[in-house]
Amino acid sequence: LQLFAEIGIAILLFLVGLKLDVTLVRSVGTVALATGLGQIAVTAVVGFGIALLFGLDLVAAAVVGVAITFSSTIIVVKLLSDQRQLDELHGRVALGLLIVQDIVVIVVMIVLTSLGSGAADGATLDIGAEALRILLGGGGLLVGIGVAMRWVLPWLLDRVATSQELLIVWSVAWAIGIAALTDVLGFSIEVGAFLAGFALASTRYREQVHASLSGLRDFLLLFFFIVLGAELDFGAIGAQVPLAIALSIFVLVGSPIIMIGIMSLMGYPARVGFLAGLAIAQISEFSLILIALTRDIGLVDDEIVGLVTLVALITIAGSSYLIPHSEAIATRLEPLLDRVQRRVTRTEAPASGER
Repeated sequence: LQLFAEIGIAILLFLVGLKLDVTLVRSVGTVALATGLGQIAVTAVVGFGIALLFGLDLVAAAVVGVAITFSSTIIVVKLLSDQRQLDELHGRVALGLLIVQDIVVIVVMIVLTSLGSGAADGATLDIGAEALRILLGGGGLLVGIGVAMRWVLPWLLDRVATSQELLIVWSVAWAIGIAALTDVLGFSIEVGAFLAGFALASTRYREQVHASLSGLRDFLLLFFFIVLGAELDFGAIGAQVPLAIALSIFVLVGSPIIMIGIMSLMGYPARVGFLAGLAIAQISEFSLILIALTRDIGLVDDEIVGLVTLVALITIAGSSYLIPHSEAIATRLEPLLDRVQRRVTRTEAPASGER
């Protein structure tokens, strides 16, 4: 089960990297960057404060604060697509924000796994030496990936793609192979799988590979959640219910408020910020992967894993109701939204360079 869980996470990160082609990353622009980084910063700080108020220590509170900042790309895209809101302004803002979140969570995971592997060696962790190791090892890996992207992968994919079955098998082998390489270099398999996907993101076969592996991803991720659930101490989780409820209310209610504030400062209508905030008002599968990773390197215990898992269950269930009814809720709150509306607004979609 553990092996299948690790492969499932690798495939998930591979598909996330597969969506981030260079052109798309460049097109995210100032709106998504500002809302993404602003939402992450404010949510992490407030979540950290709430966790401290409920008695968690500094490290556990910081980890919880960071974990609740990330929203579920799968849920947001699925529900917005069902409501035909992906092409609306708030839908595009939410998607751009999710791209920024994906990049940030990958960076956080790189740092955590690198520092964790250094501490696991038994020696006193030298931050300077560890930073140098990350820089050299990561730099060499990125150079190798860049060379493969430019001169090897396009030629190779043209030959592999002559068979749909061969393309699928080769893609899985490529993802797990690069993940194994990064594991040898002292990084995590998640980082390697993400880079493997990013290496293929600019090729013309990325949509074909993504569509072919989505079912395999969903199937293998079941094993991750089975393993996670089997390791939970439900007796310990009971003591965390009040904190889980407080954090869940903050995610469900605070996300729209944070987005209204950030987007109003940028001149956008409060309604757009509210709808974008409702779209991201849940924590993601990455939150669970991140909290499991921090447990594995000794930063938190199973009690904190159970806490974040409980928050995920509550917020995902709540978000699944809020997103389909977001327009009706926004209409009900229209008088309140008008009060916080700035005088200068932008009702049109952002320019192509800002999306």
